[in-house]
Amino acid sequence: MAKVKTAFFCQNCGYESVKWLGQCPSCGQWNTFVEELIQKEDPKNNGWKNLHADKRTNKTISLNEIKTTEENRMISPDIELNRVLGGGIVSGSIVLIAGEPGIGKSTLFLQIGLTLKNIKVLYVSGEESEQQIKMRAERLNLPSENFYLLTETSTQIIFQEIKKLNPDLVIVDSIQTIQTPFIDSSPGSVSQIKESAPNFNDLQRIQIQQCS
Repeated sequence: MAKVKTAFFCQNCGYESVKWLGQCPSCGQWNTFVEELIQKEDPKNNGWKNLHADKRTNKTISLNEIKTTEENRMISPDIELNRVLGGGIVSGSIVLIAGEPGIGKSTLFLQIGLTLKNIKVLYVSGEESEQQIKMRAERLNLPSENFYLLTETSTQIIFQEIKKLNPDLVIVDSIQTIQTPFIDSSPGSVSQIKESAPNFNDLQRIQIQQCS
């Protein structure tokens, strides 16, 4: 049986509290807490997360005992993006791109996805229709046989399609439109973002998520 609970979230910084607070202890803002209903899956039935459950037993070790390996990075055609990310996109990582609305985040990463010819890219859009994205892609004039499009906001459906397609790179536009059915709040709320974004990390794929 699913477990249901409520929590209070600061709408300014995302701080979570079990009770309402007049002032946020994290950012210091007043009257920013909103109660949201959180519905968690029963761990016995949470098949998706159990699929990637970590069964390791942690122990204290010396720093000198830790072996370092060269990180597998995906080199994008954008030199400046590679520089900002320390040499390219690290495999299995999540990159959050934030900026003011209308500055070109969607167009930038649509262009990057289309220019990555040798990898399979899935572009998940919760804001625009297939026709709108197709028109922008035609204006960019960057045809690609390995670029796939999914217009969806439900994490459950998105995960199913990712498992079918098995892409190398997933671009989500934007994370504020994505919602999980296990949180009883609207898309873009603090609890929805906090629950939806980490779930993408369980996919073990490279993710680029945009925050409007």
